[in-house]
Amino acid sequence: MEEVRAGSWNELQEELYRESWHESLGRHRLEFAFRGMPDANEPLVTTLMRLGGAYHRVEGPLLRAFRKYAPRSAVPGDSVWNWLAVAAHHGLPTRLLDWTYSPLIALHFATDNQEEFGMDGVVWCVNYHKLKAHLPDALQELLREEGADVFTTELLGRGAANLPALDRLAPDPFPLFLEPPSLDDRIVNQFALFALMSSPKVRLDEWLLARPGLTRRIIIPAELKWEVRDKLDQANITERVLFPGLDGLSRWLRRYYTPKQG
Repeated sequence: MEEVRAGSWNELQEELYRESWHESLGRHRLEFAFRGMPDANEPLVTTLMRLGGAYHRVEGPLLRAFRKYAPRSAVPGDSVWNWLAVAAHHGLPTRLLDWTYSPLIALHFATDNQEEFGMDGVVWCVNYHKLKAHLPDALQELLREEGADVFTTELLGRGAANLPALDRLAPDPFPLFLEPPSLDDRIVNQFALFALMSSPKVRLDEWLLARPGLTRRIIIPAELKWEVRDKLDQANITERVLFPGLDGLSRWLRRYYTPKQG
């Protein structure tokens, strides 16, 4: 897996927007999903995995209970994929991992906690266009028919009715990217999408490591984090925007006005 260490803000921007030029379109169009993390050594572990033990056995009961007790108005339609997206969005342990189409929003999540400024951060970049070649034929065909690179919940529902059906589509595990419905301003403002594995027991980073050419990791040195954070704040990439409402406003102000230590 390719890994590069950015030595400056300018180098960081060059790496984040690398491979964005499309000659045929005459436009800059990134084909990457991004995930920012404050600790470069942290694995891509789902909230479901973090439960520990036989976590995969409680995935079904967790989602079933969420659907049972949540108000019907919480989800547009009754698609299991909509329910899964809503559940993850509100903190239920799932096999989904949060990603974004925006490299700057990924940078925000790599630098939003000043208590972790003493360690290197990372932005994961996964080419979702190339990732399609690793999908089962039936799912590839759905994307070709739609002229799409990633799934909506409606489109994925045409290929797999539920999680067990997704697991059975291929003998070997595979990942895909899923766009949630625009449930609220938070999803819209974060330019959000999810990654999920067809098996809840397989880690995405381990799967990617075995398949060169799909992924690169951009390391944000600890000594660069303050500059990145200050420039993101100046660009209005903040909790106030990404978490609309009083909670996000308070989180932004608390961080923004905390004195720099050392």
